Formats: sequence, structure tokens, C-alpha cells
Amino acid sequence: MTTAQALVAFLARQYTERDGRRQRLISATWGIFGHGNVAGIGQALVEADHGGNGTAHRMPYLQGRNEQAMVHAAVGYARQSGRLSAQAVTTSIGPGATNLVTGAALATINRLPVLLLPGDTFATRPADPVLQQLEVPYAGDVSVNDCLRPVSRYFDRITRPEALIPAALQAMRVLADPAGTGAVTLALPQDVQAEAYDWPEEFFAERDWHVRRPAPDTYELETAVRAIRSARRPLIVAGGGVRHSAAEETLAAFTAATRIPVASTQAGKGALRHDHPADVGGIGHTGTATANELARTADLVIGVGTRFSDFTTASGTLFSNPAVRFLHLNITAFDAHKLAALPLVADARAGLEALTAALAGRGYRVDPAYETEYTGAKEAWEERVEASFATPDATARPTQTQVLGLLDDLVTEEDILINAAGSLPGDLHKLWRTRSRDQYHVEYGYSCMGYEIPAAIGVLLANGTGQRTRPVWALVGDGTYLMNPTEIVTAVQENLPLKLLILQNHGYASIGGLSEAVGAERFGTAYRHRDADGGFTGPPLPVDLAANAASLGLRVLRAITVDDLRKALSEARDAEGPTCVYVETETPDTVSGPPPAQAWWDVPVAETASRPAAVKAREEYDRQVAARRRHL
Repeated sequence: MTTAQALVAFLARQYTERDGRRQRLISATWGIFGHGNVAGIGQALVEADHGGNGTAHRMPYLQGRNEQAMVHAAVGYARQSGRLSAQAVTTSIGPGATNLVTGAALATINRLPVLLLPGDTFATRPADPVLQQLEVPYAGDVSVNDCLRPVSRYFDRITRPEALIPAALQAMRVLADPAGTGAVTLALPQDVQAEAYDWPEEFFAERDWHVRRPAPDTYELETAVRAIRSARRPLIVAGGGVRHSAAEETLAAFTAATRIPVASTQAGKGALRHDHPADVGGIGHTGTATANELARTADLVIGVGTRFSDFTTASGTLFSNPAVRFLHLNITAFDAHKLAALPLVADARAGLEALTAALAGRGYRVDPAYETEYTGAKEAWEERVEASFATPDATARPTQTQVLGLLDDLVTEEDILINAAGSLPGDLHKLWRTRSRDQYHVEYGYSCMGYEIPAAIGVLLANGTGQRTRPVWALVGDGTYLMNPTEIVTAVQENLPLKLLILQNHGYASIGGLSEAVGAERFGTAYRHRDADGGFTGPPLPVDLAANAASLGLRVLRAITVDDLRKALSEARDAEGPTCVYVETETPDTVSGPPPAQAWWDVPVAETASRPAAVKAREEYDRQVAARRRHL
């Protein structure tokens, strides 16, 4: 077999197993072919896709339009699959390979598995340089694929066929590692892909990769129990690790026993349903007033599967109680020690089960007055949500938050919402009422514009494409849409019932607001014609994104008013094929929008400036930054 044929055959025989559930580790391969992979991996996929290795070990092929988007689709698939199943992505050498870098960074930052198989230049160097080869005068063994090293959890270049054996095994180990997973890159020189080798039969035996659930250390567990029992105002911060561990029910049981309130990061939202008594909503810069006020007075912050990013900590200003301590349950020791926390290194579900059991016989429960306080604050916040969602004039053009309110009225626990960038993540984190553990799919580790549409395709593939599929919504602004609409063609080709919701606000609304706040005066953030002075304050550009989406094969429903939008969303939800709803939203400078940020975020402001806006912004910055502290 050639190296490429052997690799595909090997991948088709790898499985994960957790809690008695077994499934394919690599379920399919995305690809765009060029001279660096067409004769190797391309030829091998022809055989595998047509059952050349047997039906059970077939490797399905998925045709992409953009290499970065293919990685996003694979990441969406992996997240929806609970990180127990992943997909591979193959590209040619040159720009095809370097287009993988952004997607790889997103996967690794979010701890989601994806296998990258970029073609590479000749290992034997008969043609040097080959088309698209990067020549490095000081090193003959460097190619553009080395750009993938810092964004990969494992990287190897297969310069001999037999080197594939240990490299492939290491790649599977990392993909199935709950603490160390992310992007895995096997760079494949195009001549080695096509080279034949006499492979050992054992290499193609089916392998099960057990996804472990490490239990907590006894000493760390006892220390954690003492910290919780001594806490008067504890607060749980639930992160993405709750979802990756499938620990939602265990978290609910823990809160039922202790009545400790639960705030959530972007990745952790949905750890509890929005109507669970202990759920107090999102935390941090994009969080709710309820969660953030609890954070400011908490004496013990219990992180469960979170990285404690700057949005979560409000850039080190949120947890302001002088006596606050941190307890961090995390599967990685690196994260468990952040903020000088008491570490509890364990799987989220195993750790919560151990904590619940250890506390059960010791009678711990928060003071009823504390429970009354946070449930009352949650009810008050819900009134603000209702006010933001309200649509008193059905004939008016909707605001962005009203769009979310109309969608909120329509969806059930079946629906999945996907978003990643712009002003939508802030509105969603504060306002969205999550109804199921996987409904809220906001990629905010890398917050990558252009993630939404391909990720929705990955989610649809993970859910299955039978007659009854869960409604999957990709929510994008005009800026995000223009970044990466190409996989619409893939959704049309596969007849996937994607629901694409485009919100047209003529620019980078999120960065426009930030620009104004930091004294940059919204410069360069509007999609408008130039004015007489050369700025971008003229009329909106005559760009018709609805027509563009239709040209790529989508059925498009245009909505102008609130009433139009309500009908279009309902029609799109019932559609069996890929459908787009297009709406131009009311601009935020003419109507009230969502509640403002309930916590700060550090974006440094010019220390010296001549323009009044920047001078004023710096004064506010100096006031806010004075509240930052290092938790030592």
C-alpha cells in the first residue's frame, strides 16, 4: 500500500470509547485537492470512499470550498460530538496548507480535536523548489507547514513511509486525550504519500482509544471540601469543560445539594438550563448583572472546566472581595492552578461526583438568605431581558436584540444556535435563554469571524442527516458573512437544512462600539462610501448580501419589519433545505439596545492624544484599571 492508502485505512479503524460508548474517532475527511495531495491522499480517498477497504472501514469524503472553513466545519462536528469523534482535513501544499492555520488555532485554543493532513514539498527533493515551495536559505527542512507547529497540539512531518506508524499512533493519542486535545498535524510530503511500503498487518487492527475520566486526588479533594464548607458566599463558574465531560446532570445534582449559584462562561452557557433556580447567567464582561454582583462579593469562586479568560475575570477586576479564594476543578493542571487557586485536577463529572459525595454527610448548604438574594436578582434581570426582547411596534424595523427575542419565542430545546464574533456574542451571553446542554454554541475562545456557517455544517453532520434533523441556526452579521460565506455551497451540495440568519447593520458594530469607547471614534468600522473629507461617513454601501446568498444556492427570505421577521423565522425553521433569513437591523445609535456591559474589559487606551475623545477615554481607562488585582 502507499503511505496515503495506509494512513486512510488506519484512520478508518480508530475508535474512541467512554462510559461504554464506542464510535469512530475519524468519521470523515474534508478535502480540497491540488498537486500536493491529489495523487496521494486523493487517490487513497477514492478507494476508501468507494469501499475499497470494506464497507465497515469506508472513509467518507466531504468537499469543501475553503481550507479554513473545512477546519471550522470539523471543529463544529467535534464539539457537537462531545469531542469523542473528529474529522480530518486534507489540503495541497502552499496556500492550501497555510489557510489551515486560523482553523488550527481555533481548535487548539478551544481544546477541540481535528486532524490536519496538509501536503508538503518533496522529501527526496528531486524538484527543488517545487511549485509553491517556501525556500528558507538557512534551513532546508522548513516548509510553510511549520506555521502549524505553534497552533498544533502534535506535529510531525512524515519523511519516510515507515515513520507514519509511530506518528499516526501519537496523533490518535492526542486527539483522544481529554486534557491535551486540539489540532493535530501530520505534514505529508507529496512523494512519500505515493510511495509504496510493506506494512505490518497489526497497524490496521481496530483500536479503541479510551477517553479517561481521572478522579481527584484524595488530598486535593479534602482541601476542596474544607474550602467549600467554610465559604459563606460561594459561586460556581461553569466553563466548557462541563460540556466536554457531559457533566451537566452532575452539576445540577451538586447545586441541588448545596444551593450554590452557577454562573457560566461563553463555553459553559447551557451547563444548567436558563430556568434552573441556581443558574444566574453569563459572567464577566458580557455577563449578567446578577452573576457579576455575586462575583464581586464571592468569598469562594469554584471554577469547573474554565480557563478564566480575561472576559470571565473582567481583566482581573471582577472578583473584588478582599477575602476571595479560588477552587478550580479542571482536567488540566495548567488551568487548575490559575488565580492561585486550590487545584482539584480531575474530570469535571468525576470531580463533581466526588465533591457531592464528600459533602453529603457533612450537611453543607448555603445560607437561605443568600439563596433568596440571588434568585431575586435573577428575577430582576429577567425583567431587563423581557424589555430588550419586547417588540411594541410590529411594523418597525427590528433591533438586534429584538431579532433574538423573536428567535427566543420560536425555538425549543431542539434548536442549536451558532455564533462566534461581532456584537452578537455579548447579547447572547447576557440575554439568551438556553434550553438544552448543547443549544448555545458560541465559539469565543478565538472568536473567529467566519466560523458560523461551516461550523453549522459540522453540527448538522454530527446530528445525522435523516428525515428529522434538529434545527441549526448560524447567526452572522454582515462583517462576518463577508469573511467566509463559501461553505454555503457545501450546504447546498449536501442538501443540509442550514438556517442562516444574516443581520445587516452596515459595518463592524461590535468594534465600532469599542472604538468609540476607547477614543478611536468608530474610525474604519462602518461599511459606507467615503465622504468629502475622505472618511467613511457617506451612505451605506449598496451591497446586497441576500442576493449573494441566493447566488450561492440558498433559498432567501427577506424581512423588513418585526412582523415580516417573525413569519420568515418560522418558515425557515420548518424548511427542509438550506434557507437564509435576511434582515436589516435598526442602528444602535437611534434606539436603545441591550443592557450595557456589567463589567469592564481591558483594551489599552492611548496614554497621550490630541483629540478630546481619546483624552476622555484615557481618563475612564485609568479609573477602571486601578481596580485590577492579581490574585496571589
